[in-house]
Amino acid sequence: MEKVKVGQVFHFFPKPMVAAIHVTDAVVKPGDTLLFQGPSTNFDQVVDSLEIDKAKVPEAKPGQSVGIKVRDRARPGDLVYKIVK
Repeated sequence: MEKVKVGQVFHFFPKPMVAAIHVTDAVVKPGDTLLFQGPSTNFDQVVDSLEIDKAKVPEAKPGQSVGIKVRDRARPGDLVYKIVK
C-alpha cells in the first residue's frame, strides 16, 4: 500500500463536517481513499462526493480547491494523501 500526496487542508467547516482541500499533486475522484495527517489528525476515509462552490464535480485536479465531507475533524495545514493499493 502506497500513499500519494493530494494536497493540504486550508479550512474546516465543523457543522457540515467538510474539509476544504487545495489539490496540488494528484487527481481525486469519488471512491478514492484519502488519508488525513497532521500533528493531531490521523484518519482515512473513502470519498463519497466532491464539491466545488457547492456544486458536485466528478473529479478535482491539481490547482483546484474542493470540499469533501469527512467523518472526523481535519485541521488547516493537515496533509492529504490518496492511498493506492
